[in-house]
Amino acid sequence: MPVPPVKLSPVTVLHPSILETRFDWRDEADCEAFARRLARRPGIANACIELQGPLGAGKTTFVRHLLRALGVAGRIKSPTYAVLEPHLLADGSAASHFDFYRFNDPREWLDAGFRDVFAAPGLKLVEWPDKVAGLLPEPDLRLSIEPLDDDARQVRVQALTPLGRSLVE
Repeated sequence: MPVPPVKLSPVTVLHPSILETRFDWRDEADCEAFARRLARRPGIANACIELQGPLGAGKTTFVRHLLRALGVAGRIKSPTYAVLEPHLLADGSAASHFDFYRFNDPREWLDAGFRDVFAAPGLKLVEWPDKVAGLLPEPDLRLSIEPLDDDARQVRVQALTPLGRSLVE
């Protein structure tokens, strides 16, 4: 007698953070100060950082401050249309700034060959990671930025790996 197939219900697997903290940025100067502190942490040049928040939350602004603090010279533009903006850090390592806002299907990530970029050493900064859900490696840090009044932002930082924890301790 054949065994009927087992029906599996969809399951959402969330990576539990091993360290989480919340704070406010009163203005862009607070964002810059946080980025500068993070840039001084050992291991940052090989971290994967996801940035979450609505349009205008300050994700790209944070990335600009972090890349400047890591010695990137020249223009640092949003990868909204290009999807990927590569940068060279002062120590000679690579940084890749992704913006997946315009992706309509996670398979676009595979078609673009980004698996190789994520497998290579270097800093990965990812805006709109939900657009490629299930394809990205586990991030070391996840920054969730929510606009408040005026220029203020509420920021939640989750460290999801031992490297992430070392970056925010």
